[in-house]
Formats: sequence, C-alpha cells, structure tokens
Amino acid sequence: MTKKFGLGKGLGALIPEENSNEDNILKVKINLIKPNNSQPRKNFDEDKIIQLSESIKEHGIIQPLVLKKEGNYYLIVAGERRWRAAKAIGLKEVPAVILDLDDKQVLEISLIENIQREDLNPIEEAIAYKKLLEEFDFTQELLSKRIGKSRAAIANCIRLLNLDSRVQEYLIEGVITEGHGRALLPLEDKDLQYKFAQMIIDEQLNVRDVEALIKNIGKAKKPKKQNENNPYYNDIKTKLENLFDTKVVFKTNGNKGKITIEYYSEEELQRIIDVLNI
Repeated sequence: MTKKFGLGKGLGALIPEENSNEDNILKVKINLIKPNNSQPRKNFDEDKIIQLSESIKEHGIIQPLVLKKEGNYYLIVAGERRWRAAKAIGLKEVPAVILDLDDKQVLEISLIENIQREDLNPIEEAIAYKKLLEEFDFTQELLSKRIGKSRAAIANCIRLLNLDSRVQEYLIEGVITEGHGRALLPLEDKDLQYKFAQMIIDEQLNVRDVEALIKNIGKAKKPKKQNENNPYYNDIKTKLENLFDTKVVFKTNGNKGKITIEYYSEEELQRIIDVLNI
C-alpha cells in the first residue's frame, strides 16, 4: 500500500502547490539533518516526543519534514518534533520536501507553521509575533490574516513580553495561564508581578481572582487629590456648596486650578445665577 504524504493545512498556505506534491518528497538520511537555531519553539515536551515516537513506530511519518539544503546538510524548516521522535526510535531516514528558501523565508515558514499548529507556549508565541512584525515588516492586520487570529489576540499576546522574566518562565512551564499573565500586566512593579504569580500558584487563584486583587491594589494606591486633605480648600468648598446649594468640585495643579459648580436643571442654573447676581 502506497503511503500518502501531505504538508497539512498550515504549510499548504505558505508553500507553493508545485512544491508539495508527492513526486517532490524524498527520503533523507536523518544524520544529515540539523535543527534550525531560529526555530521559535525552544521547549519540547519529552513525554509528547515519546508519544509521537510510538505513533511513528506504528504508522510511520505521515507528514514529511520541510528542509533547506545547507552545504552537505539539511536545515529543518518545519518538523523538528518529527525529527526528534524519529531519532529517538533509531530511524535512519525520513520523508522530506527540500525547498530553495532564503533565511527570511525559512524563519517566516517556521514561525507561522508553529503558530498555526499551536505548538508554542504563550511566550514563544509572543516572541514569534514580535519577530514577524519587526523582521518582516508585517502589519498586525496582515499577520492576523496569515495566521487566522484577531489583531487583538496578537497584540495581547505580545504584551506578555512586558512581564517579569520569572513570570514569563512560569508561562513557559505552563504553571500559570496566558490569562493569568494578562491579568498581571497592570502591575508595573516586576517584583510585585512575581509575588502575585507565586500567589496564583500557591493559592490556585483563577484569573478573575487575580483581576479583583489587582483592582483593589489599584484603588488603595490611587493618589489622593492635592486639595483633598487641605483644610483651606475644604472650608471654601463647604462654604460654596452651602451658598449655591449644589456640589462644587475643586481641581488644582500647582498654583493653578479650576472650580466647577454643578447644576442639574435650568431652574438650578437660574438659581445659581441669581445668587451670583449676574
């Protein structure tokens, strides 16, 4: 029975159709293949590699690797997990498609292929988005169309890179979620982000719990208005409110300021005008 290979939906959108038919699939010696240092995925779950190895033992490699010729060797453009799993069970060769790509094309295909397969943790994904936007001059709108995710999702993911490096490590390890990470972003203090991340783990807090805690901290830290505890301003404010029988708001900025006399109907406005004798 002839084994059918295909590049899959993700790569199919990136690689010209003439390069993806079965006639272009070759068998390449596994010891001639090397990983791509620009590969966005840096963490490989060993348990999943073992599971994939078992699947390859039973079914073979259903989807070929995508490689680029580099001297006497081949660079992995897509399929490093399959390569690792094949090596683990001692395969001597693997099916592959060899493409003539420049360095930027290699990186672009590798990044988008991983993103489309959801093989990346949130930080790897954020770094991948940032690389595509900065190194390929992608707009968020174009990137959104290429990978099928909303611009808001892309922007929110990239913001995770503003987190403390220790918190980012928790996201990489999967001990806190991307939602937890986003909830920590309003905290500008990196040590405080880390402290809250530890609290999330220790107390098994959900995202809503974290958002509520941080919101309360924001209220507690909210600076009081300059005139809020100034007896002089408070006395004038009280006298004016008694005079006009309505709310009076003071706003000060250094030696300057503004007094607002509120009214809620034409009748109240006329009463205030009468008091001013205008």
